[in-house]
Amino acid sequence: MLIRKPDDIPSSEITPYDVYLNRRRFIQGAAAAAGTLLTAPGSLAAGLTGTRPEQEQEIDPRFRTLEDELGDPLNSFEEVTSYNNFYEFGTGKEDPKRNAGSLRTRPWTVTITGEVEKAGVFDVEELIKRFSMSERIYRLRCVEAWSMVIPWEGFLLRHLVDWVQPTSRAKYIQFTTLFDPEQMPGQRRPVLRWPYVEGLRLDEARNPLTLMATGVYGVPLPNQNGAPLRLVVPWKYGFKSIKSIVEIRFQEDEPPTSWNLAAPQEYGFYANVNPEVDHPRWSQARERRIGEFSRRPTLPFNGYAEQVASMYSGMDLRRYY
Repeated sequence: MLIRKPDDIPSSEITPYDVYLNRRRFIQGAAAAAGTLLTAPGSLAAGLTGTRPEQEQEIDPRFRTLEDELGDPLNSFEEVTSYNNFYEFGTGKEDPKRNAGSLRTRPWTVTITGEVEKAGVFDVEELIKRFSMSERIYRLRCVEAWSMVIPWEGFLLRHLVDWVQPTSRAKYIQFTTLFDPEQMPGQRRPVLRWPYVEGLRLDEARNPLTLMATGVYGVPLPNQNGAPLRLVVPWKYGFKSIKSIVEIRFQEDEPPTSWNLAAPQEYGFYANVNPEVDHPRWSQARERRIGEFSRRPTLPFNGYAEQVASMYSGMDLRRYY
């Protein structure tokens, strides 16, 4: 199925799917990027309101042989959708898949407020149609030093940021998750201060690695993975990737974040992957890839130092953790 790019996305920012899978090839071949995108049948663009399949055999077989930018194979669809952190549906890794069926993701709106010219309430399907692009593979790392390789799809956050036109006062963005204990039973317990909130600096939000994910494995996001809209920031720990977003606020001051409020001595605002800074209760020098027995060395910025380290030049990354 051919998906033509939106008129407001420059062709220089869009590359074919296979080129995205290897960042070195991407850097070398960006100038020759194609003007149209190919996505598989059953992808998000083809089925925005379709059902969310729970069986791996329904997933396009091309995903079974793909690798991420560092040559690592994808985790399976079952692993990606069955081992999750989403405390709104329980603190166990299996709880979100078991309990997230109560979440109603259509219709869904996102409120954009604060220091922007184009504030308002927007239907998530309209945002997806406006900004969607082809799939990209990212590695999402979680705070317990476990990780997965996940084929997210969605749109670059920078396109949404530029579209709403932040004012000169906007320096940060705060994201807020839905608060509805009826749909999210984990919110009935004071595990965190609800609703869940996260934040980025504006330059982090505009980085071309920062993704608003709307699908995984070529299908719309399952509820347990943050449907219908979640943040993916691949050089940061997984708790930074807020799920089921209902509000995006642009502001001048650094916003509070849920884990920093809960345990400021353990979770800082930035959450950049830094193997030289241990969590107070465990080492972060090595990670465990789900599906593997042994641990592997943790890479600075989760392997994306080439693309993002310059944003933190001159900062003490032990203090600003």
